[in-house]
Amino acid sequence: MLSIFPSLLTYSLVAPLLIRVALAGYFGWIGYTNVKNHGGKFRSLTIVEIFLALFILIGLFTQIIALFIAIILVVKLAHKVKQGTFFSDNVNYYLILLVMAVSLMFSGAGFLALDLPL
Repeated sequence: MLSIFPSLLTYSLVAPLLIRVALAGYFGWIGYTNVKNHGGKFRSLTIVEIFLALFILIGLFTQIIALFIAIILVVKLAHKVKQGTFFSDNVNYYLILLVMAVSLMFSGAGFLALDLPL
């Protein structure tokens, strides 16, 4: 199939970088708000979320970290389904983040990562 913009294929590794930054931003923000809301106390899930955000941001062990992120998001989605609030808001962003994590598992880390493709 012909590409309309073949010169843009040179930058195909930018997409995983953007996905990594978005996931790191989300998990970093959630970790920060959990620490802020609990008076500076760290819970175990909060520490895990902050470390996942740091590892995915720098691109270290990206596929493994994306798997852990996907597991956490599946648990959060299951909790929303159990509560009956899966589509109570207009968009369920956990589902979008899950798709992003799974795509990182298949595509790899992209630019500016410490992972080396083997």
